[in-house]
Amino acid sequence: MNLIVRVLLTAIAVVLLAKLLPGVAVEGFTSAIVVAIVIGVLNVFVKPILVILTLPITVVTLGLFLLVINAGIILLADNFIDGFTVTGFWVALLFSLLLSFLQSILFSVLKEDVR
Repeated sequence: MNLIVRVLLTAIAVVLLAKLLPGVAVEGFTSAIVVAIVIGVLNVFVKPILVILTLPITVVTLGLFLLVINAGIILLADNFIDGFTVTGFWVALLFSLLLSFLQSILFSVLKEDVR
């Protein structure tokens, strides 16, 4: 049940960011739910592999290269989903930062409601 709520909250964050950022577009809430699921799957399976493969450059850049990996995950999700569009790398980077920020806020509210 908690997973479904997290996916829905992420979809809401995706829709909000698509309205705010000029380079991001999502066709509807159904596409936003698919985006949330695909980003979650990519974060679980692809991101750890990329982090391990790029560990030397991540250490040299003091962890800032992880932002590039997050933007790459967003661009990869853009390639997989037809109803989701991100225009470029910098927009994907800003989208990933804002999505992480919104998710942390929304998930913290969810944890307070459970207690």
